[in-house]
Amino acid sequence: MRLTIVIAAALVLGAGATPLAAKTAAKPAFQLNETTWTFVDHGKKVRESIDADGNYIENTIGGKHVDHGTAVMKDKKACFTSAMTKDGEECWTTSPVKIGHSMVTTNGKGRKLKVTRVAYMKLSMPK
Repeated sequence: MRLTIVIAAALVLGAGATPLAAKTAAKPAFQLNETTWTFVDHGKKVRESIDADGNYIENTIGGKHVDHGTAVMKDKKACFTSAMTKDGEECWTTSPVKIGHSMVTTNGKGRKLKVTRVAYMKLSMPK
């Protein structure tokens, strides 16, 4: 009888824990989708936008296409995979940044980059 009560109690507690865990699950500290950034990349002043689906486009401020691919958040890092190179995924450190503010981000190879978040601007692939 005691075993039955313990099993029943465990089932009730287990059933109640799932919704609580879902309610208290932390939201991502940082969201990349629908953000735009400016920075200097290899001597070129660029603008990079990540759309709602996690696709990024990087163009010079003058509009020349530089790169495009996909972007995802992994373990508090922004990870980019270019469709134009065979370099594979490159991840950068992140922190929440408001529009108009900057942060210094570092990739897995130690390269540092100062990026500034600007108002979201949907970019399109050049024709």
